[in-house]
Amino acid sequence: MSLFEELIQKRRSVRDYDEREVSLSIIREIITDACEAPSAGNRQPWGFAVVADRDMMKRLSDESKAKLLEDMLVIKSPILRMYRGILSDAQFNVFYNAPCLVYITGPKKLHSAPADCSLAAAYFMISAALRGMGTCWVDLGAYIRDPELLEEIGIPASHRIIAPIIIGYPRKIPERPSRKKPRIFKIIE
Repeated sequence: MSLFEELIQKRRSVRDYDEREVSLSIIREIITDACEAPSAGNRQPWGFAVVADRDMMKRLSDESKAKLLEDMLVIKSPILRMYRGILSDAQFNVFYNAPCLVYITGPKKLHSAPADCSLAAAYFMISAALRGMGTCWVDLGAYIRDPELLEEIGIPASHRIIAPIIIGYPRKIPERPSRKKPRIFKIIE
Protein backbone atom coordinates (compact mmCIF):
# COMPACT_ATOMS: atom_id res chain seq x y z
CA MET A 1 0.00 0.00 0.00
CA SER A 2 1.36 3.43 -0.93
CA LEU A 3 1.71 6.24 1.61
CA PHE A 4 -1.16 8.10 -0.08
CA GLU A 5 -3.45 5.08 0.16
CA GLU A 6 -2.50 4.68 3.81
CA LEU A 7 -3.21 8.34 4.55
CA ILE A 8 -6.64 8.42 2.92
CA GLN A 9 -7.58 5.25 4.81
CA LYS A 10 -6.21 6.68 8.08
CA ARG A 11 -7.76 10.15 7.86
CA ARG A 12 -10.92 10.18 9.95
CA SER A 13 -13.21 12.84 11.37
CA VAL A 14 -11.92 13.16 14.94
CA ARG A 15 -14.12 14.68 17.65
CA ASP A 16 -12.13 13.69 20.76
CA TYR A 17 -8.72 15.25 21.36
CA ASP A 18 -6.17 15.03 24.12
CA GLU A 19 -5.15 18.20 25.95
CA ARG A 20 -1.89 18.82 24.05
CA GLU A 21 -1.67 22.15 22.32
CA VAL A 22 -0.90 22.21 18.61
CA SER A 23 2.33 23.93 17.61
CA LEU A 24 1.67 26.93 15.42
CA SER A 25 4.75 26.05 13.37
CA ILE A 26 3.10 22.71 12.49
CA ILE A 27 -0.14 24.53 11.62
CA ARG A 28 1.87 26.79 9.28
CA GLU A 29 3.42 23.71 7.61
CA ILE A 30 -0.01 22.16 7.14
CA ILE A 31 -1.38 25.41 5.70
CA THR A 32 1.58 25.54 3.31
CA ASP A 33 0.69 22.00 2.17
CA ALA A 34 -2.97 23.02 1.77
CA CYS A 35 -1.88 25.79 -0.58
CA GLU A 36 -0.57 23.15 -2.99
CA ALA A 37 -4.18 22.33 -3.87
CA PRO A 38 -5.38 23.05 -7.40
CA SER A 39 -7.75 25.95 -7.98
CA ALA A 40 -9.74 27.31 -10.90
CA GLY A 41 -7.52 29.50 -13.05
CA ASN A 42 -4.78 28.96 -10.45
CA ARG A 43 -6.34 31.85 -8.48
CA GLN A 44 -5.47 30.26 -5.12
CA PRO A 45 -8.24 32.30 -3.48
CA TRP A 46 -8.11 30.77 -0.01
CA GLY A 47 -7.38 32.56 3.22
CA PHE A 48 -6.79 31.08 6.66
CA ALA A 49 -7.68 32.22 10.18
CA VAL A 50 -6.13 30.19 12.99
CA VAL A 51 -7.73 30.19 16.44
CA ALA A 52 -5.74 28.42 19.14
CA ASP A 53 -7.47 30.09 22.07
CA ARG A 54 -10.17 27.93 23.68
CA ASP A 55 -12.09 30.90 25.09
CA MET A 56 -12.32 32.42 21.61
CA MET A 57 -13.34 29.04 20.18
CA LYS A 58 -16.15 28.87 22.76
CA ARG A 59 -17.32 32.35 21.75
CA LEU A 60 -17.30 31.28 18.09
CA SER A 61 -19.19 28.09 18.97
CA ASP A 62 -21.83 30.08 20.89
CA GLU A 63 -22.22 32.58 18.03
CA SER A 64 -22.59 29.80 15.46
CA LYS A 65 -25.14 27.92 17.59
CA ALA A 66 -27.20 31.09 18.11
CA LYS A 67 -27.24 31.87 14.38
CA LEU A 68 -28.22 28.31 13.49
CA LEU A 69 -31.08 28.39 16.00
CA GLU A 70 -32.24 31.71 14.48
CA ASP A 71 -32.10 30.15 11.00
CA MET A 72 -34.33 27.30 12.15
CA LEU A 73 -37.13 29.79 12.69
CA VAL A 74 -36.98 30.73 9.00
CA ILE A 75 -35.51 27.73 7.19
CA LYS A 76 -37.68 24.66 7.52
CA SER A 77 -34.92 22.13 6.89
CA PRO A 78 -35.39 18.69 8.50
CA ILE A 79 -31.60 18.27 8.52
CA LEU A 80 -31.14 21.54 10.37
CA ARG A 81 -33.94 20.70 12.83
CA MET A 82 -32.25 17.44 13.83
CA TYR A 83 -29.53 19.54 15.50
CA ARG A 84 -31.95 21.65 17.60
CA GLY A 85 -31.35 19.66 20.80
CA ILE A 86 -27.57 19.85 20.83
CA LEU A 87 -27.51 23.45 19.58
CA SER A 88 -29.78 24.45 22.48
CA ASP A 89 -27.41 22.81 24.99
CA ALA A 90 -25.24 25.58 26.50
CA GLN A 91 -22.51 23.02 27.28
CA PHE A 92 -22.24 21.70 23.72
CA ASN A 93 -19.23 23.10 21.88
CA VAL A 94 -19.52 22.69 18.10
CA PHE A 95 -15.71 22.45 18.02
CA TYR A 96 -15.67 19.49 20.45
CA ASN A 97 -13.21 21.29 22.75
CA ALA A 98 -10.42 20.79 20.21
CA PRO A 99 -7.21 22.72 20.89
CA CYS A 100 -7.17 24.53 17.53
CA LEU A 101 -9.53 25.69 14.81
CA VAL A 102 -8.59 26.76 11.31
CA TYR A 103 -11.10 28.58 9.15
CA ILE A 104 -10.48 28.25 5.43
CA THR A 105 -12.15 31.17 3.69
CA GLY A 106 -12.72 32.33 0.15
CA PRO A 107 -13.88 35.49 -1.60
CA LYS A 108 -17.66 35.95 -1.46
CA LYS A 109 -17.82 37.05 -5.11
CA LEU A 110 -15.69 34.26 -6.60
CA HIS A 111 -17.86 31.52 -8.10
CA SER A 112 -15.18 28.82 -7.74
CA ALA A 113 -14.30 29.64 -4.09
CA PRO A 114 -16.29 26.75 -2.51
CA ALA A 115 -14.63 24.17 -4.77
CA ASP A 116 -11.17 25.75 -4.54
CA CYS A 117 -11.28 26.04 -0.76
CA SER A 118 -12.70 22.53 -0.38
CA LEU A 119 -9.69 21.19 -2.26
CA ALA A 120 -7.40 23.16 0.07
CA ALA A 121 -9.33 21.71 3.03
CA ALA A 122 -8.78 18.16 1.75
CA TYR A 123 -5.06 18.81 1.39
CA PHE A 124 -5.04 20.34 4.88
CA MET A 125 -6.67 17.27 6.44
CA ILE A 126 -4.37 14.81 4.64
CA SER A 127 -1.30 16.83 5.64
CA ALA A 128 -2.49 16.77 9.27
CA ALA A 129 -2.99 12.99 9.10
CA LEU A 130 0.57 12.63 7.79
CA ARG A 131 1.72 14.31 11.01
CA GLY A 132 -0.37 12.05 13.26
CA MET A 133 -3.02 14.66 13.90
CA GLY A 134 -6.78 14.42 13.70
CA THR A 135 -9.13 16.84 12.00
CA CYS A 136 -12.84 17.33 11.49
CA TRP A 137 -14.63 19.68 9.12
CA VAL A 138 -17.30 21.16 11.41
CA ASP A 139 -19.85 22.90 9.24
CA LEU A 140 -21.90 23.77 12.34
CA GLY A 141 -19.09 26.22 13.14
CA ALA A 142 -19.39 28.22 9.93
CA TYR A 143 -22.31 30.44 10.97
CA ILE A 144 -20.36 33.43 12.24
CA ARG A 145 -22.12 36.62 11.15
CA ASP A 146 -21.06 39.18 13.74
CA PRO A 147 -18.79 41.57 11.78
CA GLU A 148 -16.83 42.50 14.91
CA LEU A 149 -16.17 38.85 15.76
CA LEU A 150 -15.14 38.12 12.17
CA GLU A 151 -12.79 41.09 12.27
CA GLU A 152 -11.39 39.95 15.62
CA ILE A 153 -10.38 36.59 14.12
CA GLY A 154 -9.00 38.24 10.99
CA ILE A 155 -11.55 37.26 8.35
CA PRO A 156 -11.99 40.16 5.90
CA ALA A 157 -15.49 41.34 5.03
CA SER A 158 -14.84 40.27 1.40
CA HIS A 159 -14.42 36.60 2.43
CA ARG A 160 -16.78 33.94 3.69
CA ILE A 161 -16.10 30.87 5.76
CA ILE A 162 -15.95 27.75 3.59
CA ALA A 163 -14.35 25.14 5.87
CA PRO A 164 -14.08 25.34 9.66
CA ILE A 165 -11.61 22.57 10.52
CA ILE A 166 -10.67 21.54 14.04
CA ILE A 167 -7.27 19.98 14.55
CA GLY A 168 -5.41 18.32 17.39
CA TYR A 169 -3.93 15.10 18.68
CA PRO A 170 -6.66 12.45 18.77
CA ARG A 171 -7.30 10.39 21.89
CA LYS A 172 -7.97 7.62 19.39
CA ILE A 173 -8.61 7.34 15.68
CA PRO A 174 -12.23 6.37 15.00
CA GLU A 175 -12.87 3.17 13.10
CA ARG A 176 -13.16 3.50 9.36
CA PRO A 177 -16.85 3.62 8.45
CA SER A 178 -18.02 1.45 5.60
CA ARG A 179 -17.94 3.00 2.18
CA LYS A 180 -20.43 2.63 -0.63
CA LYS A 181 -19.20 1.26 -3.92
CA PRO A 182 -18.46 3.95 -6.49
CA ARG A 183 -21.46 4.93 -8.61
CA ILE A 184 -20.10 5.01 -12.13
CA PHE A 185 -23.05 5.94 -14.29
CA LYS A 186 -21.39 5.19 -17.58
CA ILE A 187 -18.03 4.64 -19.20
CA ILE A 188 -17.79 5.60 -22.84
CA GLU A 189 -14.84 4.12 -24.65
